[in-house]
Amino acid sequence: MTLSSPPLPPSALLWLAELDIRTRSQLQACGVVTAFLRLKAAGHTVTRRLLFALEAAARGVHWQELDDEDKAALLRQLAQHPPVALPPSAEACRRFLGLARELAEQAAAEGEVPVGALVVKEGEIIGRGYNQPIGRNDPSAHAEMLALRDAASRLGNYRLDGCDLYVTLEPCPMCGGAILHSRIARVIYGASDAKTGAAGSTVNLFADSRLNHHAAVFGGVEAAACAEQLSAFFRQRRAAGD
Repeated sequence: MTLSSPPLPPSALLWLAELDIRTRSQLQACGVVTAFLRLKAAGHTVTRRLLFALEAAARGVHWQELDDEDKAALLRQLAQHPPVALPPSAEACRRFLGLARELAEQAAAEGEVPVGALVVKEGEIIGRGYNQPIGRNDPSAHAEMLALRDAASRLGNYRLDGCDLYVTLEPCPMCGGAILHSRIARVIYGASDAKTGAAGSTVNLFADSRLNHHAAVFGGVEAAACAEQLSAFFRQRRAAGD
């Protein structure tokens, strides 16, 4: 069912349409609190009343039908929700994940699992890395870790405020911890990792409100290309009897 006014004000319908949220099912899939925070991240003036109106729209009722407990629950969810930011442009995602896959190819050429990562600040690449734990005899030498180290060295600061991390595979818990410690603003990753992914596949460090920093995470970007790169590597290994 298409969203309407009431319960939403006409301006909110236009704002939601900019986020490609036009129906109740799309709003429910996004999540009311997430949609509210995405509107805020887009620079729109948002209020508690709009939050309640979004919940009413998701339920198909008027916002005045929400009781005090409904409103209190929404406010608790809002307080506990990890940061929400707008994603990079589709062009930026294609460009930087394409370059990250090129780094992953270097890893594959060296017999390492093909994962590549970039740190980007204001459109400029300031850190690069690809998997090298075997070559470096270093269990921490994942693509993300090396990209973070490279960027921190160039900036002369371990805090990478305002930077984005592009990586071809969902970060593991080790890398997730380092990303949070570095204050990276946004993480954009390609393929999910069902075995060790720490952005929701096994655990979600980025959504844990107990931690003192959170990054906005955008997963599944260029996922098919990133996943195929990994699959091709392991097919080749199996064919070679490794």
